[in-house]
Amino acid sequence: MTGEKTVKISPVTRLEGHGDITIKLGKDGKVKDAQFNITSTRFFEKFLEGRFAEEAPRFAPRICGICPEPHHLASVKAVEDAWGITPPAAAVKVRRLLINAKQLSSHALHFFALAAPDFLVGPFAEPAKRNLVTIVKAMPDVGKMALQMMQFGQELAAAIGGTAIHPVTAIPGGMLNPFSEENRDKFLKQIADIRQWTADTLTLAKKVFDDYWDTITKLGVVQTYYIGTHNNGAHEIYDGSIRVMDPEGSVVADIKPKDYRKCFAEYVPEHSYATHVYYKPVGYPDGVWRAGTLARTNVVDKMATPLAQEAFEEMRNRLGHPIHATFAYHWARIVELVQAMEELEILLKDPQIVSKDIKLSVVQPKKGDGVGCVEAPRGTLIHHYWTDEQGIITKANMIVATNNNVGGIEKTLMEVAKQVFEQRAHQKLKLPKPMIG
Repeated sequence: MTGEKTVKISPVTRLEGHGDITIKLGKDGKVKDAQFNITSTRFFEKFLEGRFAEEAPRFAPRICGICPEPHHLASVKAVEDAWGITPPAAAVKVRRLLINAKQLSSHALHFFALAAPDFLVGPFAEPAKRNLVTIVKAMPDVGKMALQMMQFGQELAAAIGGTAIHPVTAIPGGMLNPFSEENRDKFLKQIADIRQWTADTLTLAKKVFDDYWDTITKLGVVQTYYIGTHNNGAHEIYDGSIRVMDPEGSVVADIKPKDYRKCFAEYVPEHSYATHVYYKPVGYPDGVWRAGTLARTNVVDKMATPLAQEAFEEMRNRLGHPIHATFAYHWARIVELVQAMEELEILLKDPQIVSKDIKLSVVQPKKGDGVGCVEAPRGTLIHHYWTDEQGIITKANMIVATNNNVGGIEKTLMEVAKQVFEQRAHQKLKLPKPMIG
């Protein structure tokens, strides 16, 4: 090589938002830098300033079209925390039903539409063929199952939230409307099919993992810190404590969401508007962590439901703990998919899910600050609001899943770039024959 070279991927597809990848190579062909460039700005923290806090849960879902439900719920929880409000137990169960409906739909979408085309059609197939349409045409039963799982989750989210995208029904003090018996019965009738489709998805996914074992265990294996939510050690996505795990697998922090600033810090790189969130006591870049499916299954001791626990144990038995293989995010996603299905069935069968006692009769705005934390499909999500005596937001801070992951993404990009450009490792991987020709 006679000179330095820059490899640019613009735009990066199959993601919510806009981003580019920049790989810089030196004259010797060595990788000098790997960047994930986020060049758009959102300004939602500023949008909320000066608004009544009860409006925030209606604004916040617009942050993301893929995971509006987690933003909706993190926002309303932040308002409730600031005002010292405890919603009725039935309202909390309906909210749990909502976030698990989104979890099921999002994970099915991610696995079948974003990941499966590369695995089933083959990573080096023509890009035009690596999509869900090809899967639907070549494997109609699988395609139909995928679309029906996504539809179930979206329709259930719409039945609870008023709309599948940008829900409006979680309000400070509870839920705007009860979950009707008619809707409960409608979705319960479908739960047997969802259980079977989830089992079939797990079977298909395990075959993919077996076929691509060489890729999973060798490409993009990067050690980082990990962050996720748990409830007494069990996997949790609506409410719990935040746990941080170091690269060796030791828990280095276990805090309530209100104390997040003890562990969270943000670094602003010159090449991106997206802050890199990292473990504050260690510093940047050593404290870079990853969030999302693999991180959550790394930091917990167990899953919360029996079938998910079986899948969880199989993943750990085969890959160890902690798991640093980036491609194992897909495996962890399927483990979480199983738990979401089980959680939905449990909640739909709970008599309290159709209770009419779902909101407080009086909610009093006041001066305070509150933190709402949930797990979005792609990672830990925090909303922190400060309000004045009239309940108007004077300041807002949000740490979204993307920011929790960007530092880890760049660290992984650097490793993969070295493997590709310096070691040609991708040419040495044992790749299976594509399932779809």
